[in-house]
Amino acid sequence: MKMPELKIGHLISRLPIIQGGMGVGISMSGLASAVANAGGIGVIAGAMAGITEKDISTNGIEANCRALSREIRKAREKTRGIIGVNIMVALTHFAELVKTAIAEKIDIIFAGAGLPLDLPGFLKKGDQTRLVPIVSSGRAAALICKRWYQRYGYMPDAFVVEGPKAGGHLGFKADQLDDPQFALENLIADVVAEMKKVEAEHGVRIPVIAAGGVYDGGDIRRFLELGASGVQMGTRFVATHECDADMAFKQSYVDAREEDLMVIKSPVGLPGRALRNQFLLDVADGVRRPFRCPYHCIKTCDPEKSPYCIGMALASARRGKLKNGFAFAGANAFRVDRIVSVEELMGSLEAGYDLATA
Repeated sequence: MKMPELKIGHLISRLPIIQGGMGVGISMSGLASAVANAGGIGVIAGAMAGITEKDISTNGIEANCRALSREIRKAREKTRGIIGVNIMVALTHFAELVKTAIAEKIDIIFAGAGLPLDLPGFLKKGDQTRLVPIVSSGRAAALICKRWYQRYGYMPDAFVVEGPKAGGHLGFKADQLDDPQFALENLIADVVAEMKKVEAEHGVRIPVIAAGGVYDGGDIRRFLELGASGVQMGTRFVATHECDADMAFKQSYVDAREEDLMVIKSPVGLPGRALRNQFLLDVADGVRRPFRCPYHCIKTCDPEKSPYCIGMALASARRGKLKNGFAFAGANAFRVDRIVSVEELMGSLEAGYDLATA
């Protein structure tokens, strides 16, 4: 049995696979366009898109918006497939990045790290950009639906439900990460049940996307059987030739062991899952690295109290300088054993889905 298509509004993806947006330069036009060409939905990350711009410290808003526009255009030159952007609600200049993406006629905006309660307000008549919030509970999904419909007469085009096994910043308390109650399977069931109520009331279809710990074709099959319409995957796409990070960053995934995955307390006030290295061990030991904040990227970050600049740490890691930073990674990163092409990865996911079906 073939994987089903994924429909989000008027958009139809041949495969029900969304490549997760990975910030500070990990998923940009190179990776996103490759995924789109392979039949999935490629996603450019808006978080610190302009980290390499010369004026990031003096003209942060324009630098990030300029870089985001450029990456969207570069992706469009390489593919006719579906391209989205991930824009965190917690970003200091969330609104400006959303306006930029819509002006560039991006296909989809994925918005998490906070509730995007006013997101439809950025759309103008004739805009075709689809809006997909990222949530971790049915309650949050229902609240967004109610708010959007009351204020804008608009319903979400889909929901991504992100569980605690994801990489990067996590929308859970530290003691919830290993609590079976918050397992992705339970979260999917919760949101699917809420969306059935909304769909029945409003006569709409709102696909639910499973994210956080989805690793192979068997996982995809399992979550689709639980009622999801598709999956979002980040970790698997890091170890691809087309990923926009340095080879040393990708190799850190290949070299990782299960015990190398650790949960950190990020300077922005959230737990995050990353690969253990000396940088993070030093931070855990209380070492404070002197730094200058180039751009106040996250609203909740207090540079005066932070032990390091997370934007600069992630940017260093992206360039392969892991002594000065670290790599965020999902809970299954240790299972990655080699770097492959996006096309080969997608093919293996399809084959694994077929095998699980058989």
